[in-house]
Amino acid sequence: MAEYDESQIQVLEGLEAVRKRPGMYIGSTSERGLHHLVYEIVDNAVDEALAGYCNEINVAILEDNSIMVKDNGRGIPLGMHPKLGIPAIEVVYTILHAGGKFGGEGYKVSGGLHGVGASVVNALSEKVTVEACNGDGAYEISFKRGKVTEKLHKVRDEKKRGTKVIFKPDPEIFEHTVYNAETLETRFREMAFLNKGLKITLDDERDPEYKQKVFYYEGGVVSFVEYINKNKELVCPPIYLESKGEGEVEVEVALQYTTSYSENILSFVNNINTIEGGTHLDGFKRGLTKVFNDYGRKFNILKEKDANLQGDDIREGIGAIVSVRVREPEFEGQTKTKLGNSEVLGIVNSMMNDKLAAYLEEHPKEAKAILDKALSASRAREAARKARELVRRKSVLESTTLPGKLADCTSKNPAECEIYIVEGDSAGGSAKQGRDRKFQAILPLWGKMINVEKTRADKIYGNEKLNPVITAVGAGIGNDFNIEKIRYDKIIMMADADVDGAHIRTLLLTFFFRYMRPLIENGKVYAACPPLFKLSKKGMEDIYCYNEHALEDEFKKLEEKGIKRDSVSIQRYKGLGEMSSEQLWETTMNPEKRTLVRITMEDAVKADEIFTVLMGEDVEPRREFIEENAKYVTNLDI
Repeated sequence: MAEYDESQIQVLEGLEAVRKRPGMYIGSTSERGLHHLVYEIVDNAVDEALAGYCNEINVAILEDNSIMVKDNGRGIPLGMHPKLGIPAIEVVYTILHAGGKFGGEGYKVSGGLHGVGASVVNALSEKVTVEACNGDGAYEISFKRGKVTEKLHKVRDEKKRGTKVIFKPDPEIFEHTVYNAETLETRFREMAFLNKGLKITLDDERDPEYKQKVFYYEGGVVSFVEYINKNKELVCPPIYLESKGEGEVEVEVALQYTTSYSENILSFVNNINTIEGGTHLDGFKRGLTKVFNDYGRKFNILKEKDANLQGDDIREGIGAIVSVRVREPEFEGQTKTKLGNSEVLGIVNSMMNDKLAAYLEEHPKEAKAILDKALSASRAREAARKARELVRRKSVLESTTLPGKLADCTSKNPAECEIYIVEGDSAGGSAKQGRDRKFQAILPLWGKMINVEKTRADKIYGNEKLNPVITAVGAGIGNDFNIEKIRYDKIIMMADADVDGAHIRTLLLTFFFRYMRPLIENGKVYAACPPLFKLSKKGMEDIYCYNEHALEDEFKKLEEKGIKRDSVSIQRYKGLGEMSSEQLWETTMNPEKRTLVRITMEDAVKADEIFTVLMGEDVEPRREFIEENAKYVTNLDI
């Protein structure tokens, strides 16, 4: 047994803890964590805007992949800290949980309440230079991996105020240090929407053809809801509601209805995207449901014999932004993105009851259009309920009319089980023969399923292509979906490496995104990667290549061994059905050798937009998307 005594107790000084466990502070050391550094510094500038002292933030990716963030706020304080005896700017960048966001009047509301942003960025950067202008000069201080390398000093006279930060991520910490401009654009667009009148610019000095992006929206959250609905057919113009409630809680809501069948509600607290919702979202939903039911009763749109509309009915086709600013937010949940302040529920609910009710009374045409859609959704929901009950009466084994019969695994432990949803009966047959029966289930699907982007839920239950997927996964769909009930830890799509295979994967992904989204959010959906080529030669073990680059690499390796290219036979697989069960196991299903691509969702707004454009009713946005992106296609069969 290893010795464990007082000498084993370590004390990490300064920012050593951040460098020791960076994932605790920024989530990961992957691309996501790399970009999180930028968000931390920009969030500080946005907090200045929230306080009313900043209206412009300039961000640039420099040629060496350093980041520059400049704002016209008040500038970080430069005076000596009364307790620590060092400049306040040094305290902010070298000591965890130090900043102006823990009380006092420096910031009434703030997104970065943890107080670790600047110091964490400093700890995880190879170099940081901060310039602060306080009205009587520009002062600069420099750091390396969290430690001061150049003390605070004046660099020039300057009348203006503001802060400029330049930092270079540390390659010792991050897996790679190359920034993605498009990822930053998405975040800055969202920030500009949520802060009406704030201008954020982005430059990429690495690319001479990159044109500066400017994010500035006078409409604020109204512009935001118009943006997320831009490719959808509209039922009404945007509805904007705002209120300043008790405890200095500010509420902004923008909502707009479309003819689509899914809801898209985004909620924020102090500019933080609360992807798990919370009390502000609960207050919004509760108020929305009550106001429309009350209005329907008052004006006899809902008859006495009618049951009240449910929340799902009223939210069908809605796009909404719910943004609140809370002085002391309390977050819950695994990722700290669920608001827990109980008082916020009542404030948002009350605002909806007052402001939305008044809007509907003043706009009867829009109110009736929304209620008509909700009534239609209610009828469809009832039809879906009846179809769902029929589905529930059948077990998977009883569903003998399904186009592909589920070959289940013997293990009953979902944590170790996986299901392959396979394109075609022939590939399904090979997969059944080649699989490991203990933990691998096979569900062959024949033909293409319906596009759920154009279909209501009542048409999905009982659908011969989707029903086997629903029953096999075993967790329901839509609002009935319960990830705790899934029968497999991995849902693996296995389709041919051609255009038809890509289309089938896209149809499946559209279904998972719209009706089983927690599967994607929890990393349960994968795409299998079958090989495209097989190289064979007498006396040589077969070599499988998954793309053309790998093919060329293998040829180079063979040539180095003295084997000429023309002596090697190349087989180009056109489909999974061409492989024997042994080949399919060895290349695509064997956990020790296979390659799986996990489907993730970094940006729900972008994902919703893409599914709407590519799978929705409107042809024009799809045509524009194809025209803009056709130049990037290199091989349609990959």
